[in-house]
Amino acid sequence: MKFRELSIGGAFEVTPQLHGDPRGLFTEWYRFDRLAEVVGHPLNLAQANLSVSSRGVVRGIHFADVPRGQAKYVTCVRGAVLDVLVDLRVGSPTFGRWEGVRLDDVDRRAVYIPEGLGHGFCALSDDATLSYLCSETYNPTGEHSVHPLDADLGIEWPADIPLLSARDEAAPTLADAIASGLLPDYAVCNEYTESLRVR
Repeated sequence: MKFRELSIGGAFEVTPQLHGDPRGLFTEWYRFDRLAEVVGHPLNLAQANLSVSSRGVVRGIHFADVPRGQAKYVTCVRGAVLDVLVDLRVGSPTFGRWEGVRLDDVDRRAVYIPEGLGHGFCALSDDATLSYLCSETYNPTGEHSVHPLDADLGIEWPADIPLLSARDEAAPTLADAIASGLLPDYAVCNEYTESLRVR
């Protein structure tokens, strides 16, 4: 298992070792000890989600209030997606930056998304299926969105006509989210992450 830190601090791409033969394939796609060693604290597993999307569907950009927040460990178990992370932490040196990672059922990569980052994806195949391990349970009053097609984000979605949910269509722009004080604070996110470290 190899970890590569992305251009947005605290986020990692994870490439597992694949063991295949004529019978099929085996891989460890998540190891709590290896992840904790890399990110500096264990990932509390509170909820697991499964998402299935048709080609061209764009979901996101979703994030949660910090403290608590919701860190995610995401992999694609069927098909392929462009998984997108956005730094929404006000005051971060990479605030507003996005990075995309292809997740698919060939290389079996995963991404670790810490608290305070926005997350979304575009399905590159029909029945693209994502599995999420989450550090906190869903909190509807603490979950928010930024519009995935906002020109200020400039995300290059690989879809001619992205298909959005009604929630994502109605999401505020980045500028509106900043003005309303909706976004997480970089210093607060760092303090929260530090509090998760095992003493």
